[in-house]
Amino acid sequence: MLYPTIQTLSERENGEPLNRYELVMGVAKSARMVTDEFIEEIGRAHQMVDNHETDRPILSLIPEELREEKPVHIAIKRIENREYTLEK
Repeated sequence: MLYPTIQTLSERENGEPLNRYELVMGVAKSARMVTDEFIEEIGRAHQMVDNHETDRPILSLIPEELREEKPVHIAIKRIENREYTLEK
């Protein structure tokens, strides 16, 4: 069984459910936002290392969530926790 369920993810605050297509598109766009966030963090980490602001490895400067989990999984968790909202 998948967790969270599609039914749980497709519920909106106004009570009107999303269809599966809207849910898939929302997760894909959210995952792209997570990927962009990861790229920004990598750039920031490289800049810190290049400017000799830190001697830590680059990957240790990136938040663990972005480092350890796949973008789609992070996007699904954020949608479930209502950090991202899906609109028509």
